[in-house]
Amino acid sequence: MKKYNQPTKDTWESILQRPVKEAQALTVTVTDILDTVARDGDTALLAYNKKFDGVDLQDLLVSPEEVVTAIASTPQDLKDAIGLAKQNIEAFHRAQVAEEEVVETMPGVRCWRKSVAIERVGLYVPGGSAPLFSTVLMLAIPAMIAGCQEVVICTPCRPDKTIDPSIIYTAHLVGVDKIYKVGGAQAIAAMAYGTETIPKVDKIFGPGNQYVTKAKELVQQSGTAIDMPAGPSEVLVIADRTCNPAFVAADLLSQAEHGPDSQVILLTDDAETVGACLAAVEVQLADLPRREIAQQALESSKAVVLSSMTECLQMSNAYAPEHLIIASDQASVIAQYIVNAGSVFLGNYSCESVGDYASGTNHTLPTNGFARMYSGVSLDSFVKKITFQEISQTGLQDIGPSVEIMAAAEQLVAHQRAVSIRLKTLQND
Repeated sequence: MKKYNQPTKDTWESILQRPVKEAQALTVTVTDILDTVARDGDTALLAYNKKFDGVDLQDLLVSPEEVVTAIASTPQDLKDAIGLAKQNIEAFHRAQVAEEEVVETMPGVRCWRKSVAIERVGLYVPGGSAPLFSTVLMLAIPAMIAGCQEVVICTPCRPDKTIDPSIIYTAHLVGVDKIYKVGGAQAIAAMAYGTETIPKVDKIFGPGNQYVTKAKELVQQSGTAIDMPAGPSEVLVIADRTCNPAFVAADLLSQAEHGPDSQVILLTDDAETVGACLAAVEVQLADLPRREIAQQALESSKAVVLSSMTECLQMSNAYAPEHLIIASDQASVIAQYIVNAGSVFLGNYSCESVGDYASGTNHTLPTNGFARMYSGVSLDSFVKKITFQEISQTGLQDIGPSVEIMAAAEQLVAHQRAVSIRLKTLQND
């Protein structure tokens, strides 16, 4: 990690720059994949499976027999852990169900909203170097609570033509029975456009690599909604002298091991804290199974000593991290000043891993600074809000003249007439 000591504010933007990929070449590659899948359907998907994953498949849909095998081969302790996570995630997301009140804005004018589930949703579940069965929980559970009629999962296939049993088991547990063996940009294309096997969906959810992210961005432009703009995963840790350096190091590495393009940021008002935390990173990195991946991520990561906690908060808000950990015994006080973050973890024992798996909050969060204006996935992500209004005769008589005046001022005569014709009818009754 590159270290900075008391940098001036005019350098913060360059310090906080995220890793940048060559955008034009990526766009060209992904556009070609999208166009090919839109044209050739399943044939293209099978060809891309062979090209990118070295897997020669005949069928994309996970069979009932594979589901039975996956259930049997998932260890019981993992089933128990997934069950606990499911319970907590369901509890947190069910609490988001709310009946909205009818508002009488004036006598005889009643307005309200109704949440209606998005009918068809597609969930992308990464399954390459790390099979993220936790993403199934985070996405399928709120989809089911919302009442989405069709939920499909796309996830990459392993070289032996199988999907990790934990992904299949988790999907079965939460009630999703359509799991397709396809990953990458081609999976996004399949869900956006539909193929002979994979149905077209209305909205696509889920994290992924730069190809998946770019594909989601491009299909959104052609009419398929997505959960949010996203990029490589990231964490920012604000630590003071009351932190436990070993804990901080573990948090930094837990994010760095996601992928070479992940980024971790450490902010503190104490130079000794940086030294202790980075020393602990080196110790823990030594025996990390994904050490090479984590090391690459750390190359584009930063440790910054600032003059005060106030500056740490200002820098964190400027970065707008996906995950923010406040490693301090004053975390609750510090957190009052956070305005830009995807999900916040308070205190020395609130590690990001708990939120990633089982606390109940959703781990599908805005990255790349989008926490300035986007929220993470929630129950609301799987519904649309339809507004209703009901105007009584008395209500129209009271509100109608104002509407006539406004419509006339905008020179929209038919709008004005729609009110006037009703008012005249009421006058004649």
